[in-house]
Amino acid sequence: MATPPNYPETQERYSMRRSSVIILLLSLLFASAAHAGLLDKLREYREKDRQSRNEPDTDTIVSGLKEALSIGARNGVKAVSQVDGYFGNPLIRIPMPEKIQRIERALRKAGFNKEVDKFILSMNRAAEKAAPEALTLFVDAVKEMTIPDALKILRGNDTAATDYLRSKTFGELYQSFKPSISSSMNDVGVTRTFKEMMDKTRHIPFLKKESVDLDHYVTSKALDGLFTVVGQEETKIRKDPAARVTELLKTVFK
Repeated sequence: MATPPNYPETQERYSMRRSSVIILLLSLLFASAAHAGLLDKLREYREKDRQSRNEPDTDTIVSGLKEALSIGARNGVKAVSQVDGYFGNPLIRIPMPEKIQRIERALRKAGFNKEVDKFILSMNRAAEKAAPEALTLFVDAVKEMTIPDALKILRGNDTAATDYLRSKTFGELYQSFKPSISSSMNDVGVTRTFKEMMDKTRHIPFLKKESVDLDHYVTSKALDGLFTVVGQEETKIRKDPAARVTELLKTVFK
């Protein structure tokens, strides 16, 4: 602190100012201590209130949400991986690419229903075959869930955990899923049936041929369908007590 001036009046003012600063600092110090004590009391009160209402603590909530998401992901992958997992579910069945739906209508009118149906079925079979590849990435994303993530999910809508999973995995899942889809499409003959179907357009006058990136299309649609089913599984756990198959789920979702 600067040395006070030598003449009396200014020195007196300086002493008063210094005393005021010291009093202010002491006041702030005691106020901070009181504030900290108040926060401790508030936390203690909240904890006692939570216990009195038999609510789970934060660690239990995080564990419960991870378990719910893991179960939902496993059930979802299992559901779409079986025969007709995609094709037999109108909500996620992969349709003809929009870009060539005009061609589909023309082919059906021309009597080529069998070829069109075969192609649509082959896309769905490829998605069903590749779906199990998603599970590992789902499990890794669940492990990375933080406490803020969990609390946000708990307070969110009926598919908040699935939305979290999608935000964390879609890009990486697309990159790893696409080769599996491509391989599956070769196995079930998607490209071949597409070529056979498009060859029929030669018999229809004035119908322009269109190209489509089938790998991208089927991969995107397969992932959309997968997250839709996982979201349904999450909603069941949140709303249906019978779907809470572990004690932890029963504790968190009640």
